[in-house]
Amino acid sequence: MNLQNIRRDWLSNVRGDLLAGTVVALALIPEAIAFSIIAGVDPKVGLYASFCIAVVIAFSGGRPGMISAATGAMALVMAGLVKEHGLQYLLAASALTGLLQIGAGLLKLGTLMRFVSRSVVTGFVNALAILIFLAQVPELVNVPWSVYAMVAGGLGIIYLFPRVTKAVPSPLVCIVVLTAVSMVLGLDIRTVGDMGALPDSLPVFLLPDVPFNLETLRIIFPYSITLAVVGLLESMMTAAIVDEMTDTDSNKSRECVGQGVSNIASSLLGGMAGCAMIGQSVINVKSGGRGRLSTLFAGGFLLVLVVFLGDWVKQIPMAALVAVMVMVSIGTFNWASIRNLRRHPPSSSIVMLATVAVVVATHDLAKGVFVGVLLSGIFFAQKVGRVLRVQSQPFDEGKGLTYTVYGQVFFVSAESFARSFDFKAPLQSVRIDVSHAHFWDITAVYALDKVVMKFRRQGTAVEVVGMSEATSTMVDKFGLHQKATAAEGVAGH
Repeated sequence: MNLQNIRRDWLSNVRGDLLAGTVVALALIPEAIAFSIIAGVDPKVGLYASFCIAVVIAFSGGRPGMISAATGAMALVMAGLVKEHGLQYLLAASALTGLLQIGAGLLKLGTLMRFVSRSVVTGFVNALAILIFLAQVPELVNVPWSVYAMVAGGLGIIYLFPRVTKAVPSPLVCIVVLTAVSMVLGLDIRTVGDMGALPDSLPVFLLPDVPFNLETLRIIFPYSITLAVVGLLESMMTAAIVDEMTDTDSNKSRECVGQGVSNIASSLLGGMAGCAMIGQSVINVKSGGRGRLSTLFAGGFLLVLVVFLGDWVKQIPMAALVAVMVMVSIGTFNWASIRNLRRHPPSSSIVMLATVAVVVATHDLAKGVFVGVLLSGIFFAQKVGRVLRVQSQPFDEGKGLTYTVYGQVFFVSAESFARSFDFKAPLQSVRIDVSHAHFWDITAVYALDKVVMKFRRQGTAVEVVGMSEATSTMVDKFGLHQKATAAEGVAGH
């Protein structure tokens, strides 16, 4: 890393990064505790993980300004392992998750993001915005009226304070002001301290206390591979979103390796595996965070808050953090996508809505993205398949016919290709010109075989011309009609 890159990533936005990191650290605390509860472990496991992952990824990650920590998506996968085998096996699975992610980065699997369409990314963003909002609902049900007043006041500060000054992030002002109001008025409302006990000591280095044998590997590997895939998928999607928000690019392969290194480090400090967090990343960017310093400070300040300033942190009302997360939800949702439902092609809208529906229904980001990518592929294949056309032109006074093929022939369009020929016409010869076409797979080659063999059974001479090098390679390797012609020639001799 040269001096110019260090200045850009670490020192170009010091004040903005430090202030944004402060907001992120405060917002991370209740989420880390909540995710620990979901996974079935002590709150300090999620808090230590969030500290460690954020600090390590600041150096090793490929997307400056993106926040990684313990997440709900990962916690849901871990719950079964913790219930059946306990915390130590979770730490071992987290370490193996990191190794698998490093392998994915070295294999440059991050480049697979180019197969995720814009519609899928939009659906992913909208689904996460909905899930972030729904996660705040329990804090707004069966609560005193003062909670609603606090949330409303917090939203007012968040959206109106920037009109006064943007020197200090409005979410930070919201948290400080509402905490002060709650303490001065002695409001009986839910606070961070009610979420769970905060750790009172620094994390210590430890190795997972499990037998290092094949039986342990058999237990943890299914969980680790799932955690690795879910973590990388969420991280790559979040990186793409932050790329767009900041109009910058990022190194996806380095991010995969960075996620792996941070998860290994987390497991060695008693933390669980994590990944990028879209909600916290949006908070960071909207609060002015752009560089690696914001991520580093968020992780470091988080540890200082929970270990050394725990008595103060416990006083933060959940209403203040709810207001911040509602802001994140509103800011994350792509409102233009609603207006574009009529303007965009129906297939794009279906992909976006399907992604949203699956993610919200299952709370599983991987399933939602998988469905979206699958539908995108199906719709694309159908579009390309419809482009195929075959034109005919007689020659030799009508005794022969030239069929010129235009477009892509593959498993979707192969049947349409085979139906484009008239096998009933009394012809002496047929020429199939494929110079404007490409045969992509075995299904396409078999369709060509079917056409040629059918003509030959009727006594019509067939010649295939204009094959590109790639098409010729496919036909030579898998085609039967050329082999049949060669065999007939040998038999004639």
